[in-house]
Amino acid sequence: MKRLRHATTIMLAAMLATTLLIGCAQTPRTFQTPQYQDGELSVPEDYRNWPKFLSEVQRTDAKQVREIYINPIGHATKIGEAFPNGTLAVMEIYKAQEASDGTLLIGADGKLVKGDLLKVAIMGKGAGWGESVVPAELRNGDWVYAMYLADGKTKAPDDLNTCRACHLPLTSTDYVFRYDEYFQKRTN
Repeated sequence: MKRLRHATTIMLAAMLATTLLIGCAQTPRTFQTPQYQDGELSVPEDYRNWPKFLSEVQRTDAKQVREIYINPIGHATKIGEAFPNGTLAVMEIYKAQEASDGTLLIGADGKLVKGDLLKVAIMGKGAGWGESVVPAELRNGDWVYAMYLADGKTKAPDDLNTCRACHLPLTSTDYVFRYDEYFQKRTN
């Protein structure tokens, strides 16, 4: 009789333990990357800690100086490769300083003198992100764009199709300007 009670107790304890283990076991989670569209990317708070893509890009035609950062995912790209999904590039757009007559000021280093920060642009790549772009003729692969004022929070009124139209011819460099220059500077 004692043996039967002992065996029953062990069996009930085993069943309870099994039930608890099954109940507590988690179903493996599947992580989905959010689908972003133009204008939905936000300015990453830590982007100034990322590697520089290029520094002091001189745009005399636009009267601008640009600082471009790339996240570690994009920075790991090898020359000749497309940038992987998850790549983000952030471009700070500064007004070039002008003299009172409107001519651009050139520093002792021969470069434009950087003035106030005007805007912050983001270019991000993810699987399927570019599929919703209309018109389809302006799709830049899986890249999407966002533009903010200098505070990095207020959306700029810029038409992002202007960004797309400029980048559109760059299919051989994954729609990225100065691709070759970036890799050349990285290897030196």
